[in-house]
Amino acid sequence: MDPVVRSAVIYVALLVFLRLAGRRTLMQMTSFDFVLLLIIGEATQNALLQNDSSVTNALLVILTLISLDIAFSYVKQRVPIVARWIEGLPMIIVRDGRPLTDLMVKARVSEFDVLSAARESQGLERMEQIKYAVLETTGSISIIPRN
Repeated sequence: MDPVVRSAVIYVALLVFLRLAGRRTLMQMTSFDFVLLLIIGEATQNALLQNDSSVTNALLVILTLISLDIAFSYVKQRVPIVARWIEGLPMIIVRDGRPLTDLMVKARVSEFDVLSAARESQGLERMEQIKYAVLETTGSISIIPRN
């Protein structure tokens, strides 16, 4: 039973930590972020398995983590407030060609990020060509061009 409890605690803690880190954190992964993710994975493995490296314990940990993920997906479907807390809401960060700087700072998104998304998705070159830029819950930026 100990691996199940440890798995649940680690899963919830990682969920909270990644949510607090912000949605752009995982979207724009640098080599530093990748190394950090590997270290977190190793630390998580050590915390989950302790000194027990048996196949049974590893399978129990994997089963617990997958079960928690499925359970959270069902809860998110049925309880909208939980989904909003876990995933957040889309956020308008540019309106009528004007960056909403307070929201951009809060989301840690730069004008360069917005213009990059505008070039990639719509072929736009200037902020004035953007009607809306929306920071999605996935961390991507959706661009709605002006007509």
